Order: sequence, then C-alpha cells, then structure tokens
Amino acid sequence: MLRKILDLYINSSLHVALAVASFSLVTCIRFQHLPHWELLLFVLFGSITGYNFVKYAGLAKLHHLSLTRNLRFIQFFSLCCFLAAAYFLFQQPREVIVLSAILGCFTLLYAVPFWKGKANLRSINGTKIFVIALVWAGTTVLLPLFPLGAMDSMIVFSEFLQRFLLVLVLMFPFEIRDLKFDKLQLGTIPQRIGTGRTKNLGYVLLLLILLLEFLRPDFKVIFFLPLLFTVLISGMFLYRTRKEQSPYFASFWVEAIPIMWLLISLLLRNLF
Repeated sequence: MLRKILDLYINSSLHVALAVASFSLVTCIRFQHLPHWELLLFVLFGSITGYNFVKYAGLAKLHHLSLTRNLRFIQFFSLCCFLAAAYFLFQQPREVIVLSAILGCFTLLYAVPFWKGKANLRSINGTKIFVIALVWAGTTVLLPLFPLGAMDSMIVFSEFLQRFLLVLVLMFPFEIRDLKFDKLQLGTIPQRIGTGRTKNLGYVLLLLILLLEFLRPDFKVIFFLPLLFTVLISGMFLYRTRKEQSPYFASFWVEAIPIMWLLISLLLRNLF
C-alpha cells in the first residue's frame, strides 16, 4: 500500500512540482525577500499541470512510465491543478503573466509537434535537456524575482546561470537511465559522449557552479554552505548513477535534491 501511494505521489508529478517550488523558495531566501505565496502556489500547480501534460498527452513517449489504474485520478487531479494555476496566475503582475506565458509555450512545444515530420522541441537533436533547464531556471529564478522590480542584473544572471547548470547536472541521471529508451535521433549527451564522459562533464559543471558562487558580489557563507551541500549530494548521486537503476533513484531521490537544498537553507537561516 505504501509503495502504491509513493508511486502515485511520483506519477502525479507532485514530487517534481515540490522540487520546482523548493527551488523558487531557495531563490527567495538567497535574495532575502519574503515569498509571494500566490506565485509559489502558481509555480506548484503549474508544474503539476505541465509535467502531467507532457507525460500523459501521449506525445512524449516516455516508455519507462507505466500508466496504471490511477491514470483517471491523475487526469482529474491535473485538471484541478490547472484551474488552480490559472486562478493564481491572474493574481500576478502583468510582467509575471507574460513571462509565464513564454515559459508555458516552451513547455507546450516540448510535447506538441510544431514542425514538418511531427517534430517537437523534445525530438530536435540535442535540445531536450537544455529546454528543460531553461524552463526550470526561468520558473525558479526569474519568476520569484520579477515582483521585486529593478535588481543588479549581474547577480540575477549569475543565479540564473547557476540554476541552469544545476538542472543540467540533475538531468544527467535521467539521461543515463533513459539510454535504453531514447531514440538515437534525440542526440542526448550520454548518447553523444558516453556515460563516463557525461559524469565527468557533470563534475565540471558542479565545480563551475561553486566558482560562480565565489565570484558573486553578494557572496555570503550562510548561502554558500547549503549550495555546497547541494553540489556534493548532486555529485554523489551522479557518481552512483548507472544505466540500470532502481525505479526511485532518479524519479524520487535525485528530484528530492532541490527539497534538500531548501531544508538545509531554512535550517541554517533559523540557526544563524
């Protein structure tokens, strides 16, 4: 029974949506401003809607996901989340609505064919992982910062780039897992350079994230320590990634890393 509940929790995209919302809250903490709860709820419900659309629209062809008897519940749940996301979206400033629409178009085009030969963004050679990282970074960095108005553009860009690179690294275990499912036309990074070099690239990107943190003019130890933990735990999971892995390795544990980052950030914030 507990395993069925866990499977439903993951397959309904609630887990990955909590990861996205956690990243957004981390941004609020790092820029030291109170979160706009209506925006965070929009991010949460919008993430559930977007992911379930991609997974269950019949277009993404993610063969590693099995559609169980819970599919109807997930469809109804997704509809409720879509309505909630729409409600909270229209509580936002116009700039947030426009940026959300742009990010939503990327999500839509990721699954829906828009070119000759029924091509979508996911099927274009080598673009899949970068589209996902772009949408995650835009949703979890730019959206939470938009209500603040004018900010140091270099600091915002640094945060965006760090988040983009981290999402790329967190995608590598999924890319390696999916080697036996993905068509060669996708041109994923593990398909192009192999599993070992993909891991090495991930380690380099993690080091680059730490370097970017040191170069930030707003560098603070209280923000660096949670990031360091996140980089180390990401590197550990990347090291342990195999083509054959447990069904929960990537879809639960790797996707829980943003939640871990948030919890560590909150803990240190309360201690210091």
